[in-house]
Amino acid sequence: MKKELPAVQKAYDLCKEVLPRVSKFPKDLKYSLGERIVDNCLSILEILTEASYRRDKVHLLDEANRRLERLRFLLRLSRDLGALSNKGYEHVMKMITELGSQVGGWRKQAAKKT
Repeated sequence: MKKELPAVQKAYDLCKEVLPRVSKFPKDLKYSLGERIVDNCLSILEILTEASYRRDKVHLLDEANRRLERLRFLLRLSRDLGALSNKGYEHVMKMITELGSQVGGWRKQAAKKT
């Protein structure tokens, strides 16, 4: 079994953290804002998994960074609308910041190879 790259594992952990939180959103936000949050979170995991198998990964890592930025704004909005607690928001944002740093480092490394 292949050992996961740290960024892929962080993305997996982020999804494990975010999905249960979104399932507790109020009904009026769960199927709009919540679905977008889940979609971006899962897309980040898929993109990073794909990048781990590709030689030309820079464009995938750029897309993962864009999705992380979207996720930041969606989570901030969910906090501001009261669907996500301040404590939950801070915890998830810390995870996103760590993941963003790892993706940025991975991108730099990949850009040097091309």
